[in-house]
Amino acid sequence: MVVRVISVCIVQKKDSGNLFAMKYVSRNVCIGRGALGGVLKEVELLASLEHPFLVNLWFSFQDEEDLFMVCDLLAGGDLRYHLQHQVEFSEAGVSLLVCELGSALDYLQKQRVVHR
Repeated sequence: MVVRVISVCIVQKKDSGNLFAMKYVSRNVCIGRGALGGVLKEVELLASLEHPFLVNLWFSFQDEEDLFMVCDLLAGGDLRYHLQHQVEFSEAGVSLLVCELGSALDYLQKQRVVHR
């Protein structure tokens, strides 16, 4: 039996109508896998960052069963999705992606964040 650790759904904020991606993780599965500390560290780190070319965390909360993270919605998919589906990019598109990636990495470096 495969236990799904992370699930994601699209949610809408009532007062603004804005759409977000809500990622939720089972607390029991995290505890069982010894990953609870890592998830909490992820929430803490994401809450401290805000950049136009990073997925930003806007809200986080928990109930008795799950931990929830509400982030930017990438309706068109993220870069990894496009690479996995072998989407062809124009030279101008690649130039833009490289500039955006460089900007995001520069920001992370200035925030003293190292990503694998």
